[in-house]
Amino acid sequence: MSIDMEEDDSSIKPLGRWPVFYYGMGHMLNDITSCCWFTYLLLFLTEIGFSPRSAAIVMLSGQVADGFATMFTGELIDRFGHFKIWHGAGSLLVAVSFSSVFGGCLPCKIFASSSPLFQTVSYSVFAAIFNVGWAATQVSHMSMVSCITLNATSRVALASCRNAFTMVANLSLYVVAFIVFNAKSVKTYDDVENQYRWIAYLSILIGCCFVGIFLIATKEPSLKVGIQGKVHARISWVYWFKRVLYYQVALVYVLTRLVLNVSQAYLAFFVINDLQMAESAKALVPAIIYVCSFVVSIALQEIAWTGPRLKAYYSAGGILWIFCGAMILLLPSHMNYAMYIASVFIGIANALMTVTGVSMQNFLIGQDLNGCAFVCGSLSFLDKMSCGIAVYVLQSYQNSSPQLQQGMKLYFSVTRFGLGVVPALCSLVGVAVTCTMNFHTPSRPLVEPLLV
Repeated sequence: MSIDMEEDDSSIKPLGRWPVFYYGMGHMLNDITSCCWFTYLLLFLTEIGFSPRSAAIVMLSGQVADGFATMFTGELIDRFGHFKIWHGAGSLLVAVSFSSVFGGCLPCKIFASSSPLFQTVSYSVFAAIFNVGWAATQVSHMSMVSCITLNATSRVALASCRNAFTMVANLSLYVVAFIVFNAKSVKTYDDVENQYRWIAYLSILIGCCFVGIFLIATKEPSLKVGIQGKVHARISWVYWFKRVLYYQVALVYVLTRLVLNVSQAYLAFFVINDLQMAESAKALVPAIIYVCSFVVSIALQEIAWTGPRLKAYYSAGGILWIFCGAMILLLPSHMNYAMYIASVFIGIANALMTVTGVSMQNFLIGQDLNGCAFVCGSLSFLDKMSCGIAVYVLQSYQNSSPQLQQGMKLYFSVTRFGLGVVPALCSLVGVAVTCTMNFHTPSRPLVEPLLV
C-alpha cells in the first residue's frame, strides 16, 4: 500500500524546470521545418515556375499524408507505446526527406522530364514522405505530455515550454533565411533551388541538435501504468466519441491551428504585395511576432492552471486576434508601419491561444493515458486536413483581380482575406466554443518557478 501511495504521489508531483526544459526541445526539428513549410513552400514553388494552384496541390498532398499518418501513428502508440522510438524514427525521416522538398526535382532529372504535371507529382511525393515523418514525431511528442505527469499545471508548463521552443525554431529559421537570401543574388531557377536547399540543410542541422538532447535527457514515460500502479486496458475510440468535451476540444484545436498556419502562410505575401513594405519586412514582421510569442510562452509557465483560467486566457488570445484581423483587413498601404504594432499583438494572441489550446487536450485526457495518442492523432488529423483544404481553396482564387475600395486605396486580395478574415473568424468561433466547456481537473502549483 505504501508503494502504491508513493507511485500515486510521484505521478501528480509537479515537475521541476529541467524535465520541462528538456521536453520542450523535442519538437525543434518539426517546428523549424514546419515554419519553413508554411512560410516559404508556396513562395518557393511559385518562384520556380509553379502556378498558384499547383503549388497548393503540393502543400495539400503533404497535409493529407500528415493527417492520415497521425491517425495511424496514434493507434500504434496506444497499442505498443515506445514514444521515443517513434519520435526518433520520425525525426530521422524528416531530416532525410526535408531537403528534397525544397531541393531540385530529382525524379525530373532521372527521367529527363520537365513537364508541369510530372514536377507537381514529384514534389507532392516528397512532401508526403516528409509529412509522414513529421506526423510520427508530432504525435509521439504531444502524447508524451499526458504520460510524463498527471499534474495539470505541469502539463500546461510542458506545453508552454514546447511553444517557447517553437518560437526559437521560427526565429532560427528567419535568421538562416535572412543570411542565405542576402548571401547571393538569384538569377535562375537553379539559384532559387540552391538558396532553399541551404535553408533546408541548416534548418535540419539546428533541429537535429536539439532533438538529440531531448532523446538523451528525457526519460521514456510509462503508457500502461496508471494511478497507484494499476494496469489499464487500451481505451476504445468509442469512449472518446461519446464525450462532448472531445468534440469541443477538437474544434478549438483545429480552429487554433487554422489561425496559426493560414496567417503564417500569407504573412510574407501580405507585407510585400499588399502593404508594399520593404523586403526586410518579410523577415522583421514575423520575427516580432515570434519574439512576443516566446516571451508570453515563458511567462505562462509561471501560472497555476485551472480549467476556468485556461478558458479565460484562450478567450483573451482569441479576442486579440479578432481585433488584429479587423485591422489587417482595413489597413491601407500608406499606413503600413502599423503592421509592426499589429505584429506585437498577433504574437501575444498566438502564444495565448496555442499554449491553452494544446493544453485543453491534456485536460480532456486526464488520467486516461492509454488513449492519449489517439486523442493527439485524431485532432492532428483534423488540423492537417482543414489547413490543407483552406490553403488550397485560397490559392485557387489567388489569380483573381483584387477589388479596390473607393477612397481608401485598399485592395481586398486573397492574401488580405487569408491573413485577416480567416484567423479572426476562426478565433471568434474558438472563443464561443471555449465558453461552453466544463473542466473538472484540479491543479497544483509548480515546485519552483521556471524563470530564474
